[in-house]
Amino acid sequence: MERFTQGFYGYAVAMLVCLAGVGVFLLVTPQSRTEHLPKVDFSIDVANMRRDAPYQVWTPEPVPVGWIPTSSRMTKEKGAVTWKLGFATAKRPEAATRSHAMLAQSDEKPAAEFANRMANTSEVTGSIQINGVTWEQRLRKDKDQRSLVRLLPDATVVVTGTAQWEELSALAGSLKQQAKVAP
Repeated sequence: MERFTQGFYGYAVAMLVCLAGVGVFLLVTPQSRTEHLPKVDFSIDVANMRRDAPYQVWTPEPVPVGWIPTSSRMTKEKGAVTWKLGFATAKRPEAATRSHAMLAQSDEKPAAEFANRMANTSEVTGSIQINGVTWEQRLRKDKDQRSLVRLLPDATVVVTGTAQWEELSALAGSLKQQAKVAP
């Protein structure tokens, strides 16, 4: 019995017993194969934005099919009202995972600084027409981030993320302007 508890053979036997135990544990532990994405209801932030923002708010109506709203945050800082709404896009057949997209809007001044910060670049790489409206296209290759920017007289709207141009265009195309609500 002493032979198996000392030296290299004892160490090897102990390691095999431990690895066998871990293997059995992994085999009997249930594995979840489903996505676990947080889903948020952003309707409260929309209502607050319609009441508090000095500009007319843009919301996706309807949210693109298969997209999941994962975050919503409204802030009032330094006189600016900002709303950021994050999404996990629909699964694409060629991709194993979902991409991410965000709608950001604010009356922050200067507007160009807000747009540059949300897009992570100030370089305009082109423009695109979506529902008769021109959006600036911006690309940050090293972050795999694409952005659509719309500078309005009273606010800035940015649609950005790792989503493909078609997906970002679908989100931008779904945006509807909401009427301001009196406080």
